[in-house]
Amino acid sequence: MYKIYKITSNPVVDFAAEELKKYLRMMMPRCGEITIEYAPNAKDGFRLGLMADFCLDTSEALDIDLDDILHIDTDNEGGIIAGSNPRSVLLAVYKYLTLNGCRWLFPGVDGEFIPIKNVEATKFHKMADCRYRGQCNEGAESQQCMLETIDFSPKIGLNAYMIEFDIPKIYYDWYYNHFYNNENREPEPVNADTVLQWKRVCEVEIAKRGLQFHDMGHGWNAEAFGVSSVGGWNKDDENPVPEETRQYLAEMNGVRGLNNGVALNTNFCMSNPEARKIFTKCVCDYAELNTNVDYLHVWLADGSKNSCECEICRTKTPSDWYVIALNEVDEELTARGLDTRIVFCVYSDTTHEPTCEKIKNPARFSMQLGAISRSYTYSVEKDPKVEKITPFELNKSGRLDTMEEYIYHTNEWRKFAPCNSFAYEYHFWKHQFYAPGVFSFAKRLQEDVLSYRDNGFNGIIQDGSQRAFFPNGFNYFVYASVLFDNNADFEELKKDYFSHAYGDQWETVVEYLETIDQLMPQTYLECRHTAPVPPNFHKPEMEAQLLKVSEVCDKYDELFRQHRNMPYRVQTVSMRLLTKHTRFCRGFASCMAIKCMGKDEEAKNAAKAFLTDFGKQELAIERYYDHMMAKHAIMAIFATKSIFAQ
Repeated sequence: MYKIYKITSNPVVDFAAEELKKYLRMMMPRCGEITIEYAPNAKDGFRLGLMADFCLDTSEALDIDLDDILHIDTDNEGGIIAGSNPRSVLLAVYKYLTLNGCRWLFPGVDGEFIPIKNVEATKFHKMADCRYRGQCNEGAESQQCMLETIDFSPKIGLNAYMIEFDIPKIYYDWYYNHFYNNENREPEPVNADTVLQWKRVCEVEIAKRGLQFHDMGHGWNAEAFGVSSVGGWNKDDENPVPEETRQYLAEMNGVRGLNNGVALNTNFCMSNPEARKIFTKCVCDYAELNTNVDYLHVWLADGSKNSCECEICRTKTPSDWYVIALNEVDEELTARGLDTRIVFCVYSDTTHEPTCEKIKNPARFSMQLGAISRSYTYSVEKDPKVEKITPFELNKSGRLDTMEEYIYHTNEWRKFAPCNSFAYEYHFWKHQFYAPGVFSFAKRLQEDVLSYRDNGFNGIIQDGSQRAFFPNGFNYFVYASVLFDNNADFEELKKDYFSHAYGDQWETVVEYLETIDQLMPQTYLECRHTAPVPPNFHKPEMEAQLLKVSEVCDKYDELFRQHRNMPYRVQTVSMRLLTKHTRFCRGFASCMAIKCMGKDEEAKNAAKAFLTDFGKQELAIERYYDHMMAKHAIMAIFATKSIFAQ
């Protein structure tokens, strides 16, 4: 009989023991009951605990609470499964199971590959190469998908989860109202109270796994002054601004009020000491109440070119005023005895570094780069050469054009804020839809993880959909694997993932996706967010290969249908997703074949018809495919109004 002993008394270790038991019983369904006990002095069985409990060296970690070291030393009857912190113990359990043949290929029960076999002796020791490895909610999210991605994260080695906004109703609205697919799905509205309850459930699940909980982001700029930001980026001229706080909102064009009717895009007057006092109180009250938050993100308004233009604010840059406000938040948190970590954002109007103000207590802060307007057609080099430096002009500079310039300004920021730093990225927001062949995008993910690391960033949090697994989860597999081990080999990852997802047909699936990658290259399809000049898709030379996509899909479709029932459930789901993927590629490519010939209006109408038709498939594949984000990405190519404004 197998036994599991908890050497450490901790709720996360308790959960790790239960997970080990569950998957051991799945792997060895005739092994009988597996007992779990708390036994600090146990000498046999599986022993789960902190490395310190086993007198194992953790000196390689700069901070054992934040840096994940996994240590495994087992035989076929048990042994040590340990970590530098409770979360690392859970990660070590999943790593042990992975080394024994288990895989988690996408979220949910259907994404599990659990072989039936006896466990084998295993040795493993490694500290994760990047400290921050996670994702942030975005897109059209359902509560089921939120819970499944939280559960999925540590199984593939991720250690952080962020929930943006106090009440992230806008993301839930995008899913439950189905306004992006209202031709095919009836709205199922949810209210703010329901969303707040759901957020608390997510927080409990995050804590159960010991994941770093990152919270908030945008919204302080409105909520602190009595203005609701629950509506997200929707224009709402009816959203009331209390007259007593209007004086604290940013002045633009001589007027203080909501920026184009959007509270989330409205900054506040940071030169006003009373406004900063109100802002500080709002942040610190939130931190004092929500002590489960590991990293509280204190960002300014979203959008750009929306900083206060009053006479006093003009005397310093937005970044200087931002640092002053952050230092005041730190002072108040210290006065209240709170050790909450604060994340500030190098983003939009604060991309340009300060000129005179410095972070006084770097230990409390982490710096996050949000290069939202970058191109995903290339990765930055280790020593990027900047061809131009955009000078800062209040409410004129806007977002930057190149990744090299983002890195340059971040390095300049470090002179004023010598803090730990990580990147906030957007790969899984909409950009994966510009690479339906998967592999070029997965390679970009690997390169970006490494290039960020080379440029001093200690990891990434992805702002992306919880349904970014279409046609499979290889992109996420690469992302998580390379963040944990920077030396992970791309071709080995490919063989590992595809052989488990598609069984003996894996090489054929690779062949299919490589062909799609060549015929529908990301370098052509990529549409940058807020690009200064819209991409030119008028390229007649692309027509022949885009028209060939339908022929290729026809060729592989029959094979995918023949193998729609596979030995493992995860393989059955994976194969059936491919039959939806061929349909997606046919439709997308046919629209692009019209667009490349310069027939813009005809192409736009074709794209609308394609997305309406493909929207009929969403319910069947919604746990893997985010139709709203697909529509947002694709219609951006055809130069139509953003669906967010509809």
